[in-house]
Amino acid sequence: MNETSTVPAARVPAIAPELTVVVPTFNEAKNVPLVVARLDKALAGIAWEVVFVDDDSPDGTAEVARKLAREDGRVRVIRRIGRRGLATACVEGIMSSTAPYFAVMDGDLQHDETRLAEMLRTIKEGDLDIVVGSRYLEGERTEGLSSDWRRFVSKAGGQVAHLVLHADLTDPMSGFFLMSRAAFDREAHALSQRGFKILLDIFASAPKPLRFAEVKSDFGARVHGESKLDTLVAWEYGVLVLDKLVGRFLPVRFVVFAAVGLTGIAVHLATLGLVGAFGTSFQMAQSAAVFVAMSWNFLLNNLITYRDQRLRGAALVRGLVAFYVIGAVGAFANIGIVEMLYGRGTGWWLAGLAGGLIGVVWNYTMSSIFTWRRNGLV
Repeated sequence: MNETSTVPAARVPAIAPELTVVVPTFNEAKNVPLVVARLDKALAGIAWEVVFVDDDSPDGTAEVARKLAREDGRVRVIRRIGRRGLATACVEGIMSSTAPYFAVMDGDLQHDETRLAEMLRTIKEGDLDIVVGSRYLEGERTEGLSSDWRRFVSKAGGQVAHLVLHADLTDPMSGFFLMSRAAFDREAHALSQRGFKILLDIFASAPKPLRFAEVKSDFGARVHGESKLDTLVAWEYGVLVLDKLVGRFLPVRFVVFAAVGLTGIAVHLATLGLVGAFGTSFQMAQSAAVFVAMSWNFLLNNLITYRDQRLRGAALVRGLVAFYVIGAVGAFANIGIVEMLYGRGTGWWLAGLAGGLIGVVWNYTMSSIFTWRRNGLV
């Protein structure tokens, strides 16, 4: 599908915007002018602004938005360096606005911006907190779900979402909604800001059920660019749901860190058996198993547990060394604690469990401080 854009004539808003449209972007340079042109048409008669929150796109998305902002005072851009994530991008865009209402929509032109005026009217007339654009309100409108994988993720994610939702939404995976700023401010501090589905985070974090309505909204095909929905993004969605289920009891990052540690045990045993099968000594096989398991744990934690603080390049090497040191200290402490407890009459299995738990807590705490730290190795 080809589409040309007509950028509105230069102007500066005479009054403060009533509606801020927050558009998180990554590699959407071709779409930015089209978004502005479409909003100009869809929101005629409404005082609006659009805030593009760009995660340092290599295709120059931020610069394209900045050029438009010089011509049109309704366009603003926030360029984030060293930070990634749709949820945090949305929150930063929302917090930068003074408008009493805001909307969130993708920069890929798949959301139906023609519904925004109706959504604004609905939220005001019904004195609501939020209005959601649903793809499933009156049958499926999901042409934009261009693969069986994306359709599966959307439907499965919607089913999982109801574990933590406080509302009977038909489309909890929607990324298109309009909300009162006052309602958002009431729950801003409770948001997890994880993953790519900010709507679920908002509904699951609300201190009391939100007053909401849904409007039907088509989900069209992309005009430019590629989908950013991948396996790790789906994983982040699962982490968000987990955070809402257990976050009040344990940090979800700790839960994931511990789960990675369990996979490390399997890798350790597999390596021990494989190396031992070649007739090497137990000490050599054990040393190799420890090295491989620690490397596995580090790489997997860097990939998923600390994805938002992922280490790359030289920082990856320094982080790996720090992880080895922390793990070695934790192992010695584990052995000492187990021997002390066992020597005092504690059963071997209970002593071992206590040592293991203390080791996990040590490794998690020290790794968070010295390996994955926002202002250090990253």
